[in-house]
Amino acid sequence: MTRAQPESRLTTGHSLAARYLAVRGLSEALVAPLSEADATLQSMEDASPAKWHLAHTTWFWETFLLRDHREDYRLYDESWPFVFNSYYETEGERIARFSRGMLSRPTLAEILEWRAHVDEAMAPLFARDDLAPLIELGLSHEQQHQELLLTDIKHALFQNPLGVAMWDTAPETAGAGEEGWYSHPGGIARIGHQASGFAFDNEGPAHRVLLEPFALASRLITNREWDAFIADGGYDTATLWLSDGWAWVRENTIRAPLYWREGEHFTHIGWQDRDPDAPVAHISYYEADAFATWAGNRLPTEFEWEAIARGQEGEAPAHDPHGGNQLDGAAPPLPRGSEGLFGDCWQFTRSAYLPYPRFRPAAGAVGEYNGKFMSGQFVLKGASCATPRGHSRPSYRNFFYPHQRWQFTGLRLAKDL
Repeated sequence: MTRAQPESRLTTGHSLAARYLAVRGLSEALVAPLSEADATLQSMEDASPAKWHLAHTTWFWETFLLRDHREDYRLYDESWPFVFNSYYETEGERIARFSRGMLSRPTLAEILEWRAHVDEAMAPLFARDDLAPLIELGLSHEQQHQELLLTDIKHALFQNPLGVAMWDTAPETAGAGEEGWYSHPGGIARIGHQASGFAFDNEGPAHRVLLEPFALASRLITNREWDAFIADGGYDTATLWLSDGWAWVRENTIRAPLYWREGEHFTHIGWQDRDPDAPVAHISYYEADAFATWAGNRLPTEFEWEAIARGQEGEAPAHDPHGGNQLDGAAPPLPRGSEGLFGDCWQFTRSAYLPYPRFRPAAGAVGEYNGKFMSGQFVLKGASCATPRGHSRPSYRNFFYPHQRWQFTGLRLAKDL
């Protein structure tokens, strides 16, 4: 149920306008395989319906760009902000998060029409240099929701006992890559966003940290290695687990990563034979920490991971921070074993998600974007197979609660030297 790109004043000659159209187009391409019923599903409170993601990202553009910066603009529907605001307290009341799946109306077609209307109205704003930072934020915001759309619909389709597929595509063979380590002698490393391009506020300010000598694994842990962990009683050995993790395992009867069953795993192309050489995915922080303990190693800190990614005084891997096995719209997301640190799976670190020194949230509603979530979560680095290309960089800080695992979350080991 995609629409054609509008005949509008957005010209491909303007790089920001062209990127806007590309990002908006990808969001709609991702829902093309879905029925109206598929797009309305909400399988848990952490997830949102696919059509809600399409609408919420449009609400963002309409609210923070069009409403606030076009005096002649009128809201497409004055009742929709109440249902498509996410968590912005400064934008007023909104429906409860767990009620998003009850929104049978507006229909998917109506949301696509709204998107076309907003895209047309955005055209004059690309000529305003003062709005470029806010437009950049909007692009990155929509890219985040593209990844969430894919992981949320995967969890929703997983609930169907028929094992339905979103795409009809043959899976590619994975490659585990050579096992090795990137060593670092320790010392002072400069961490955080340091380039001139866009970054979220939680990636700065840049600051110095002291690192002890360490090494970071050159590849992610594979399904084969996770099978060995299970066979050795990994989920039955309390001494491997953090106290909260062990309680979580017992309370939820956790026996394997999410989406696993005997010899298979659930994917966007339905149930597939589990490739032993593919990176393990959909694990929690608790599971990652327990595996690292079982393996005689540990999780890296976010600063260690970033120092290696930047090549700061260490053996930097060859990688393309905008490439790797990441979403480009041509194939469904599936970890396959890419080179370097980016792609396949977000990688847990042992670092709590906290503000950097001198951090201050931005003024206004956009200041609610990241800062207010800096409590009780852990930082993940890299990117996943569902992360849009161009949305990753060494300073990027993803974050989740320790029990969550519906995202493409994996594990890269570290050790002290």
